[in-house]
Amino acid sequence: MIYIIFLLITLASWLVQRSLTSKFEKYSRVPLSAPLAGRDVAQLMLSQNGVNDVAIMSVGGSLTDHYNPANQTVNLSQPVFAANSVAAAAVAAHECGHVLQHKYGYAMLSLRTKLVPIVSFASKWMSWVLLAGILLIQVTQVPMMIAVALFGLTTLFSLVTLPVEVDASRRAIKWLETAGITSGQTTDYARDALKAAAYTYVVSAIGSLATLAYYVLMIFGGRRD
Repeated sequence: MIYIIFLLITLASWLVQRSLTSKFEKYSRVPLSAPLAGRDVAQLMLSQNGVNDVAIMSVGGSLTDHYNPANQTVNLSQPVFAANSVAAAAVAAHECGHVLQHKYGYAMLSLRTKLVPIVSFASKWMSWVLLAGILLIQVTQVPMMIAVALFGLTTLFSLVTLPVEVDASRRAIKWLETAGITSGQTTDYARDALKAAAYTYVVSAIGSLATLAYYVLMIFGGRRD
């Protein structure tokens, strides 16, 4: 049964990622009414919200966009940074939404930021501790319990990430419409693109929860399969 669940989660993850890619490509072909590239949208959103100490950078890859609070940069992938489209505007505004979360002390973003070094440590050692736990589960459950605790931290990170991403998208759509960057149908397109992105975090969180539940069953059920 557990393998069927994991198979369904894997399938859902593939479908969601494919949907995200498809919608990003679709809305990348829809231009804004104003001659604004993603970098311009980001700069305008930040300046209108009184943020002047965050740099807007271009990074390689596709859908690699992110906000780095450590060095105060909004990093936009090339298809977003230089493009004039609804998709580019939505993504750029979303990343600036994280900047506003940082500025106004959004609690879940603060929690996620604090979890980063902890989760980094957990991810580094989790596989080795988990392997030891599986090998020694008939002798002692201690390594497995430690591994589950470490994995629990990564699951917590996934769960905390969900409201952070949803809130950033909410801020993005609200500003895009208020600022007149999008309106009517183009706002719906932007919302649809960001909703597709949010689903990837939902599937990731569900997958993490399912894996955590499986490991817990291995301990309390006393089984390896």
